[in-house]
Amino acid sequence: MLKEKLVSDRQVHNQKKESTRSITYRLPEKLVNELETEATMKSISQNVLVKQILEKYVQWDRFSDKIGMIPVPKAIVESLGSELDGKYIDEIITMIFPLIKDSVMFIKGGYDLKRCIETLEDYMKASGMNSDHRVEGGKHIFLIQHELGTKWSVFTEQLLTQIFRSFMPEKELKFQTTDSTVIMTVELGSDFNEHDYHD
Repeated sequence: MLKEKLVSDRQVHNQKKESTRSITYRLPEKLVNELETEATMKSISQNVLVKQILEKYVQWDRFSDKIGMIPVPKAIVESLGSELDGKYIDEIITMIFPLIKDSVMFIKGGYDLKRCIETLEDYMKASGMNSDHRVEGGKHIFLIQHELGTKWSVFTEQLLTQIFRSFMPEKELKFQTTDSTVIMTVELGSDFNEHDYHD
């Protein structure tokens, strides 16, 4: 009975449905063939594939060069994690925190918790990391699956703590962590939505 109630009270944190319109582009035949092949391999429509590609560009790729992001193979990032210790993690977070603020301001046109969360979600999606944001009553559950090892989990936990503490120092943050996954739970209220700063 209690389990059924918990499941029924859980709601997935969804963005508002957006209006759409049809447009036509003229593309080289070779490019269209590649898109058709890729869509078939992924078992999705060409429309969905092109939408995914354009969303990634609009949300992240068009900014990544301007904010100094470079693609790094996952194996290199994973191997760098073996060098991380508590003091080094603190130093990295201290160093990158102002860069995060500058990046969020540049990409989202302002700096607050909602824009920060949305930028992190965009980054994880562009990087191929699995992430999810769920709402259960007033609790918000952020899941990040990085698969980079225990020390990167510690880094992720401390970075999230720094970000949330900078906006809401009084909020209690609860973490569950493994060597590949970080789950953070925080009470933000049922009406908190990181995408509604646009309204």
